[in-house]
Amino acid sequence: MVDSNTIDAGLMARMFLAGAKNLESKKEWINELNVFPVPDGDTGTNMTMTIMAAAREVSDLYDMGDIDMTSLCKAISSGSLRGARGNSGVILSQLFRGFTKGVKECTEITVPVLAAAFEKAVETAYKAVMKPKEGTILTVAKGGAVKARELADAGVTDMSEFLSQVIARADEVLLQTPDLLPVLKQAGVVDSGGQGLMQVLKGAYDAYLGKEIDLTLDKGKQAAFENASRRSNFEAQAGADIKFGYCTEFIIMLNKVFNIKTEMDFKAYLESIGDSIVVVADEDVVKVHVHTNDPGLAIQKALKYGALSNMKIDNMRLEHQEKLFKMSKQEENPVEEDLPGPKKDVGFIAVSVGEGIGEIFKGLGVDYIIEGGQTMNPSTEDMLNAIERVNADSIFILPNNKNIILAANQAQSLVKDKKIIVIPTKTVPQGITAVINYVPDLSLEENEKTMLIEMQKVATGQVTYAVRDTNIDEKEIRQGDFMGLGDKGILAVGTAISDVALNMVEAMMTPEKELISVYYGEEILEEDAEKLKKKIEEKFSDCDIELQYGGQPIYYYIISAE
Repeated sequence: MVDSNTIDAGLMARMFLAGAKNLESKKEWINELNVFPVPDGDTGTNMTMTIMAAAREVSDLYDMGDIDMTSLCKAISSGSLRGARGNSGVILSQLFRGFTKGVKECTEITVPVLAAAFEKAVETAYKAVMKPKEGTILTVAKGGAVKARELADAGVTDMSEFLSQVIARADEVLLQTPDLLPVLKQAGVVDSGGQGLMQVLKGAYDAYLGKEIDLTLDKGKQAAFENASRRSNFEAQAGADIKFGYCTEFIIMLNKVFNIKTEMDFKAYLESIGDSIVVVADEDVVKVHVHTNDPGLAIQKALKYGALSNMKIDNMRLEHQEKLFKMSKQEENPVEEDLPGPKKDVGFIAVSVGEGIGEIFKGLGVDYIIEGGQTMNPSTEDMLNAIERVNADSIFILPNNKNIILAANQAQSLVKDKKIIVIPTKTVPQGITAVINYVPDLSLEENEKTMLIEMQKVATGQVTYAVRDTNIDEKEIRQGDFMGLGDKGILAVGTAISDVALNMVEAMMTPEKELISVYYGEEILEEDAEKLKKKIEEKFSDCDIELQYGGQPIYYYIISAE
């Protein structure tokens, strides 16, 4: 244990690196704290990539030796701000930004200085969020800062005692987050962002105590991690370790009774040889979907009930490897980015995922597409790079995801030579509506106002699958179920994609809605999408129905009503 009651620049650098490495080691655990059981729990990943962007700069300083507080604080603040991803990552970067403001002029940090820096960190982070929500990382940080002020005012000077009590209090506040956010209590978890912050603090405290910690950063490993994360839209579906390799689908043309007991027995058998099971019985036919390592066993069992048709078996491991191979080749031989085009007054940047959706945005005049979305939130740096490539005096940014808006706002605050307008679109359909309503003859202010009004008229639903059992929004959800997610919660749950999609649309509709747009994902066959469109047309005959290929991963359908 250290004897000093102060922290110099060298010790602070070690504490920061230890906190970063502790967060990195716990990122998957933090990802699993995601409230909704969807395959995009990425809080741990976003926070890790945010802090590691700063850790690389701090590591370079640390390796050179003779660190001063000013350069250290600049490395922490600048690195985390530019590397920030997702709401949790942006808030973490703002905590670092405020904290470094409070200590950058010091040669040694004392308890009173540290208490003031904690307060500055919380103040800065709260200001960065338009509508701060309690029960989140902000609450945990504030709890620690309040305790820090209390201890400093009480005359505590022992740094070890101070840090241990601040961390203990922040941990207590973390455990209280489910009482502040009902959605956390429903899911039976604490706030994931708050847990991420605690891992940073605990890792830093271990370094203060002098515990043996490997502070070296494998820069190659970090680059590989970021490249792997950039592939995560696909990884989240296929997974690096695919337990059951064959996606097997077929229809049984029944020639004997297939009652509820028979169906349950058949499902139980499929569960014994695979997962992701869907069995839908409809009069004389049964539709079957299963992921298994032995499709033959599923087929043999099904043949006992009747003849088979529409058989389809895909080797998911092979497809997975082929996609990764293509991605690797692209990384090894990147295509030269197009140089900025002729200078224009106004440009557009949109965050998009899926070949079809990207083409739709381009067709509407968007100048630059940032690949990203649910499982891979672009960083502030990604936004800044995109802004640099758009040769326009004024640029509209469409984040198209609520978890990307803060990163876009942060990029906006860092750009001085162009006017950046962030339209806070939370979904792809909102983004499409916003850009459609842009009128070149109107002023930037008039266009911004129109876009904000029109995007609010769009209701969005997205169909995906559940990654765990849970009970949320008064709905019992089982792993493998399909879910229809609306703008404010789960609208439908079931075992058939098309049924869930249709029920979701019903829940989205209001009398004034006239247009329903359906974007089908990369796993949906066009013929199945056409069937769903027909069902929607029958149900909502007074509405115009548009069907387009989105090509998005993770979400089988993205559907809007406006």
